[in-house]
Amino acid sequence: MTTEHFPAAVVHDDEIRIGTGRSRRFEGAEHGADVSYFYVENQPGEGPGLHWHPYSETWVVLEGVVRIARGDETFVAEAGDTATVAAHVPHGFTNVGTGVLRILCIHASAIMIQAFLDED
Repeated sequence: MTTEHFPAAVVHDDEIRIGTGRSRRFEGAEHGADVSYFYVENQPGEGPGLHWHPYSETWVVLEGVVRIARGDETFVAEAGDTATVAAHVPHGFTNVGTGVLRILCIHASAIMIQAFLDED
């Protein structure tokens, strides 16, 4: 098997950076991968609104404290914790700590698909 049909094996952070911040969006299909992710750095009080995906999502908290809303439940996770949400379940998260939140949001799909509840 050759790798000539796939882009470079290393994707540098500046190639997938979101705006001028440190957050990044990796779309697996663009790089020959079967998963996608957001690497997010949020300040206290920041986070995405409620949304859902047609596939599961896994969060790995790298630094900070996060409140995660998943369906009808809400829980807090800290650095080192991993949390998941099933496909089609509304969810969102907010940095509830006093410092930066660094979280890896792994999408079980080569293409990211998300629908925000306030846009449905």
